[in-house]
Amino acid sequence: MSDALKTSGMTRLRNYFLTGFIVCAPLAITAYIAWSLVGWVDSWVKPYIPVRYNPDTYLPFPVPGFGLIVALVLITLIGFLAANIVGRAIVNFGERLLGRMPLVRGIYGSLKQIFETVLSNKGDMFRQVGLVEYPRKGVWSLVFVASEKETEINQKLDQEGDPLIAVFMPCTPNPTTGFLMYVHKSEIVLLDMSIEDGAKLIVSAGMVAPEVKAKLVTLNGEPVEGALANPALGAQPARSSRTASSRPNR
Repeated sequence: MSDALKTSGMTRLRNYFLTGFIVCAPLAITAYIAWSLVGWVDSWVKPYIPVRYNPDTYLPFPVPGFGLIVALVLITLIGFLAANIVGRAIVNFGERLLGRMPLVRGIYGSLKQIFETVLSNKGDMFRQVGLVEYPRKGVWSLVFVASEKETEINQKLDQEGDPLIAVFMPCTPNPTTGFLMYVHKSEIVLLDMSIEDGAKLIVSAGMVAPEVKAKLVTLNGEPVEGALANPALGAQPARSSRTASSRPNR
């Protein structure tokens, strides 16, 4: 057998291995994370389940996921009870009690506000993906743009016609950590990609990029023509001077 045939055979074997690895690795990692989550919840919930209601008592093997099912049912039941008048009164009493504890009230209040923001207003957390020049001019960083809200920061630092907007610049490859920055509206270049595509781009360190869009848009929805560039401070997109009333009638 010639060296060329041996090299060709080894190349095919390597390609087959890489293809199989690409197929199996995400499945294995996903299954491992899911199984670990189920086991973690079971380890917390199962010890509090009465023995006569625990299927592990009657079976020769443990039932994975039973604790998770019980936890989901209990959380749903607590939510149902907290939605009525009696439940709300109990929750308010508990919150007032926690509010009198110096250390606990700060932790509980912060966590409650975070969960309410994430779960109740999920669609308003981040509005769009954008680019800002950071850490120096000519270098662009991907950011998630939050909705415009009037805060004390805006009252102190806003410029006329160019308000500050909160943006979150995530770190690669962990998008749950990053920097909160307030950037002038004119200094943000918005992209057409979705929040999910932006997160994939960050997690993959730029290797998994979404399909190229035909155009970019500014914060007010006007298209940006030409090469990507940082808009000048305070610059506003040119608008047509002709209005509906000035157009000739046909």
